[in-house]
Amino acid sequence: MSLIQLTNISKIYPLKKSSFTALNQVNLCVEKGEMLAICGPSGSGKSTLLNMIGLLDRPTVGQYYFNGHDVSTYTDRQLAALRNQSIGFVFQSFFLMPRLTVLQNILLPTTYSKLKINPARASELLSQLHIAHLANHFPNQLSGGQQQRVAIARALIMQPFLILADEPTGALDAETSSEIMSIFAALHTASHTIIIITHDHKVSAQCQRVISINKEDRE
Repeated sequence: MSLIQLTNISKIYPLKKSSFTALNQVNLCVEKGEMLAICGPSGSGKSTLLNMIGLLDRPTVGQYYFNGHDVSTYTDRQLAALRNQSIGFVFQSFFLMPRLTVLQNILLPTTYSKLKINPARASELLSQLHIAHLANHFPNQLSGGQQQRVAIARALIMQPFLILADEPTGALDAETSSEIMSIFAALHTASHTIIIITHDHKVSAQCQRVISINKEDRE
């Protein structure tokens, strides 16, 4: 059974006198344990597709089966619970809370969940990502690579089986980007399913499969 099955997914935004089609009849199947890159020019719908896969947005038409369940019919509350428990997000801009320490940022998803997560897991992630010495630091005291490691730890705290990364190396230098991709490769080896949005061919080349989206696909 596939982890993700999108069938004829379209996203259409109404405008005053017309409409804008961000995605047009997209079909996509992602297997469990796969590491996939989604590439394409700006404005081609990559982030919209990632939002659909991550249950942050709903399709206008089409069906979405996540781990065998038709989530197209889920309520907002059901989607939020599934997203919290099953999906970890990593973004280019990190989106760390500036007034929270590294440790507090990592534990943040646990405050929105009914599941009980052992706080010791945060310490384990800090050690695995080689940032244990930064636990009590604040985001503005960290380098870009360190912030991205914190963001990855936050994405992993709920033990999700799907990791979605939107340009995770876009704000990093080449050496740090290589380090971050090594972390994703290790996560993939540990059976996580990983989908990466990227413009970087060096990043996409490290994935098992590459999906290309073009602006013409929206027509």
